[in-house]
Amino acid sequence: MNRIQSAFSSFLPAFLSIFVAGSAVAQKLPPGPQVLSFFSNTDDTEQPYSLYLPKKYSARKKYPLVIMLHGAGSNHRLAMRRVFGKSNANGETDVEASLYFPEWKDVNYIVAAPYARGTAGYQGFVEKDVYDMLADIKKRFSIDENRIYLTGLSMGGGGTLWLGLTRPDIWAAIAPVCPATPEKDSRLADNLLNVPAHFFHGDADMAVPVKISREWVKHLKEKGFTVEYKEYAGVGHNSWEEAYKNGFIFSWFDQFRRDPYPERARFVSYQYQYNRAYWVQLDRFTPEKGAAIDARFTGKNQIVVHTLRLDAFTLLLKDHPQFNPSKPLRMLVDGQKFHFAVKDKASFHKKDSTTWDAGPYIPAPNSKQAGAEGPIGAAFADRHVYVYGTLDNPAPEELKARMDTALRAADWSVDRGWFLGRIKFYPRVIADKDVRPSDLESSNLILFGTKETNSIIAKYSDRLPLELDQKASGYGLFYVFPVDKHYVAVSSGLPWWTGAGQDGFRFLPPAQGLLFNFKDFLFFKGSAKNVLSEGYFDENWRLPDAAVQAFKASGVVRWK
Repeated sequence: MNRIQSAFSSFLPAFLSIFVAGSAVAQKLPPGPQVLSFFSNTDDTEQPYSLYLPKKYSARKKYPLVIMLHGAGSNHRLAMRRVFGKSNANGETDVEASLYFPEWKDVNYIVAAPYARGTAGYQGFVEKDVYDMLADIKKRFSIDENRIYLTGLSMGGGGTLWLGLTRPDIWAAIAPVCPATPEKDSRLADNLLNVPAHFFHGDADMAVPVKISREWVKHLKEKGFTVEYKEYAGVGHNSWEEAYKNGFIFSWFDQFRRDPYPERARFVSYQYQYNRAYWVQLDRFTPEKGAAIDARFTGKNQIVVHTLRLDAFTLLLKDHPQFNPSKPLRMLVDGQKFHFAVKDKASFHKKDSTTWDAGPYIPAPNSKQAGAEGPIGAAFADRHVYVYGTLDNPAPEELKARMDTALRAADWSVDRGWFLGRIKFYPRVIADKDVRPSDLESSNLILFGTKETNSIIAKYSDRLPLELDQKASGYGLFYVFPVDKHYVAVSSGLPWWTGAGQDGFRFLPPAQGLLFNFKDFLFFKGSAKNVLSEGYFDENWRLPDAAVQAFKASGVVRWK
C-alpha cells in the first residue's frame, strides 16, 4: 500500500463517522409542536400528523405517548392546540388558529394528532391511518409501550372509544371528551376491563347528547371498571376547553401503566379483524353474532375460562408471570376440566355444541377468517380500486355513464360545505382493461357491471356466488366476496346509493356513508330502501336459505 492509499485508509473511517454524525444532527427534529407525515399505501399519499416533542427529548429514554383525535370540522393542528388547553384567541376562526402553534407549558410526553383525512370518523381506512401513524412514531422515537394513551373530542371522542374497545391491549388509559359514538359500540364494553377511562361532557351539549357519556359511565361503573366522569353545568359542545385545561389530561394519564399480561382478560368481538387482546385470542365464531371470552388466572398455572358464542380459542401464555412452562396447566373451560403440559400456548375447539376439546382449530380455506370475513365495508377499509367495465365495447355515452358511476362511488372528497369540508382520500378509478397484475395482488377491487360488461367480473365469475341478469332493469345487487387474499365487491345494476338515506352521525358523504352499515350482500328493487334481501353469508361463504328464496322469486339473480 503506498503512502497516499495509507493516508486515505486512515482518513476514510474518520470522515464517515463525521458524516454520519453530521447527518444525525441534520435530521434531528426540534422540540415543541410540528407537523410530520407518513406514507399511506391505502391511496398512495403522504398523510400529515402533528407531533409534540418535549424540550429535553433524548433517544436514550423511553417516553409516554398521547394520541389525540380531532373532532368534525377540525384538523391535526387544532387538535394539538386543544389537547394542550389552547383555544382560539378572541374572534379567531379555526382557519386562523390552524396557522400557528402558540406557546404552552412543556410536558414530558410525546403527543401526536393525525389529520385523519379531515372529517371522516375513525373507522375503515381512517382507523388504519391512526395505526399507521403510531407505527411511524415508534420507528422515529423511543416510546414506552406501556404508556400509550388515547383521547379525543366529539367525533374524536367516538374514535377514542372505538379504538379503545377494539384494540384495548394497546392503551394504558383512554379519555373520551363529548364522544359521538354509535349505541352499538356498547356491546364491546367488557373490553375496557383493564383500560381506565375518563369521560367529559357538558350538560348543555346540543351536538352530542350528554346522555351518551352518562350511559357509558353508568354501564362501566356497574361492571366495576375504573372510570371517572366530569360533567360541566351549562357547558355546550365545547367541553374540551374545560377537559384539557391546564394540562389536566397529562396528569390524569400519569397514574396509569398498561399491564400487557393482566391476571384477567375479557374480550368481545364481532369481527375476526379484532380477534385478539392481551393473552386471549378468538379463533372461531360467527361474526354477526359476536363472541366473548373471560379468562382468569386463579393461581400459578391455574386458569378458569368462560365463553359465549365461541367455538375455538387460544390462550397465549408465553411470558405471562402466572405461567410456568415446566409445570402442567390446570384449566376449567365452561366447567370442563383439563390438565396437561404446554410450552407457550393452549388452544381449544368445540367437538359439538357443548363439549370442548384441547387442540388448535384449523380454518378451512373457504371459511370466514381475518381478511376474508366481510362485510361489504371491509372491502373499502384498505387499499382498493374502482373498476368499470368495457368488455362489451359500449357506445361513448354508455361508457361515460359507467365511468361516472365509478367516479361517484370513489368521490370521497365531495365538497360537504364549509364545516365538514372534503375528505382527503383519493382512490383510483380505472377501466377493466387497465387493471394490472399488481392491482390484483395488492388491492381490493370494487367492480361495477356484470360478467358480460366487466372483464374482471368475467375473470372471477366461476368463483363468485351471485350474478345479476344483464337484462334485469330496475334492480341493484351489491355483495362482497374474498378472492385470492383480497376482497371483490360487486355492484351490478342500480348502484348501492340509489334512493337511500343516511342515519346517525354523518361523518362520510352519502354514497360512502352507507358502506359501513351494509352486511355481506344487498339486493333491492328501484331504491336501496326497497330491500328484497340482505344478510350475511354463512361461515363457509354460502347463502342462507331465505336469500336463495328471494333470489329465486325475483327471477333475475343466479346463485351458486
